[in-house]
Amino acid sequence: MKTKILIAALLSGLVMTAGAAQAQGPNERPDFATLDLNGDGALTLDELQAQGEARFAAQDTNGDGALSAQELSTRASDRAASMIARFDQNGDGLLQLDEMPTREERRAAQMFDRVDADEDGAISADEFEEARERRGERRGPGRKNRG
Repeated sequence: MKTKILIAALLSGLVMTAGAAQAQGPNERPDFATLDLNGDGALTLDELQAQGEARFAAQDTNGDGALSAQELSTRASDRAASMIARFDQNGDGLLQLDEMPTREERRAAQMFDRVDADEDGAISADEFEEARERRGERRGPGRKNRG
């Protein structure tokens, strides 16, 4: 279950356009210091998962442990309904965390491994910045970085 939280934290924080930090706007990415919850200069999988859990909880406005289309719609109601339709395995019209696709879990773990260059199980500030720079280089000149 914790690995599934990594989707929200890692993809949102490092790859997708939505920020995982609660204090930031919806199109901003969290900085390293925000993700480094214990301030030790390294990102662990647990820290990224905690960000994902916090983001999920913030969107679960009624506290029922599931995201309804209405709760997700604060950002894009059509996208939310489509997401629920795709992932709602039990047909209850709600998206539970355990209904997130396993393909995303594998992708998130692979991305974590690519960023963790020294393979110590944590992402240092240097590794974080190197990954951010590599991502910018892949975009090429003249392409806007979305967040």
